[in-house]
Amino acid sequence: MPSAKFCDGLHRRDLLRIGGAGLFGLPLSLSSILRGTSHGKESANESVRKPESDVSVILLFLKGGLSTIDTFDLKPNAPAEFRGEFNSIDTNVPGIRIGEHLPLIAQQMDKFSLIRSFTHRNSDHGPADHYMITGYHPAAGFNPNLKPNNQRPAHGSIISHKLGPRGSVPPYVCLPRVHSSAGSAYLGSSAAPFVVEADPNDPNFAVPDLAPPFEVESSRLNSRKDLLSRVDKYQRGGELQANRAAGAVSTFQRKAFELMTSSATKAAFDIHQEPDKLRDEYGRNSLGQSVLMARRLVEAGVRCVMIDHTNWDTHYGNFASLKNDLLPLLDSGLSTLFRDLSDRGRLGSTMVVVTGEFGRTPRINKDAGRDHWGPGFTVLVGGGGVRGGLVVGKSDARAEKPDGPSHGPEDLAATIYHLLGMNPKEEFYTPEGRPVPIVNGGHVISELL
Repeated sequence: MPSAKFCDGLHRRDLLRIGGAGLFGLPLSLSSILRGTSHGKESANESVRKPESDVSVILLFLKGGLSTIDTFDLKPNAPAEFRGEFNSIDTNVPGIRIGEHLPLIAQQMDKFSLIRSFTHRNSDHGPADHYMITGYHPAAGFNPNLKPNNQRPAHGSIISHKLGPRGSVPPYVCLPRVHSSAGSAYLGSSAAPFVVEADPNDPNFAVPDLAPPFEVESSRLNSRKDLLSRVDKYQRGGELQANRAAGAVSTFQRKAFELMTSSATKAAFDIHQEPDKLRDEYGRNSLGQSVLMARRLVEAGVRCVMIDHTNWDTHYGNFASLKNDLLPLLDSGLSTLFRDLSDRGRLGSTMVVVTGEFGRTPRINKDAGRDHWGPGFTVLVGGGGVRGGLVVGKSDARAEKPDGPSHGPEDLAATIYHLLGMNPKEEFYTPEGRPVPIVNGGHVISELL
């Protein structure tokens, strides 16, 4: 699947992926696994708070940056060069209004809340992506040209490392591609995401890594497994002792076989089992079908699903792009997700987070577009113990920055982990033995709980 190209000219791809096919004779994948061996250690205080709930997370990342001044925080009384072309409409919660091009989402407002006082200090794609996806602002000298971009583990990797898998399904899945900051950093390959490098909207959609690679017939998998077992046994006497990191190979070989032979995993990824009518309601597009796939995965036991949807970088023709191309997809997909989760009794155990790396400039530019804007934007959060029908905080008259108390990526991270029964103050250790808090000083957004 080709990657999207943003205004900075960079292609957002990642080298971190766990794939079944790559474990059968492709040197690059094997060496990547060896380099990514997990060294992360949990701190001695990990027992401070064990998980109290069974919540999963769906993170819908609108890559490029959603214009929240045109969607979830309109300013009808602002000057024309700020307020834009769109009007606001009522939702099913009295007193809360959102953009007119989200009429279906407006009718699900009681199931989610809006953080209108969100802010952070970076308006560049790479660093801002990293900040929102990990809760850590990248260190000085961050270079988005370097891959992988994740100096710190993504939320999904933290969750995977701490809570582990439920049954045979992977604990952390990225689709329809992996974002360059969605990896596991110092936690190593054992906490890296399983990547669905395919579009669920494709009529022939299938997960490549749940089938044997083309050069290995299905009937030969057991023989290949026996061979690998004998090679491992032989090497344990010398080579593996000389390079203890190589032990990761057998771990990932085992995981690959488990995935390719797990009927539960294959069923979870089989979106064709869904009724055509429901698939139509989600939307026959990449965003809609990815959201539907995420619902299937959390039902099957996946703890965190990150959907990477592009391209929301509306420097040019912001209003036409939103109205004609982007918002119809978001409106059908997200509204159906909340309704579907509620109908299935899964809303209380599924937290949904919708955000981009930042918002867009309140002032419209000369190309009828809006540029990058980290100082003030809105984040949508619902389900999984989050109260619905609330607006947390507010922005100023032109949506330039929060008006009053604000919240940032650290607070969002703390809230996610808290709702999953994790201790936001816990520390992990880097391979060098340095303790790193899983949350960088953030606080749980108590108004949401």
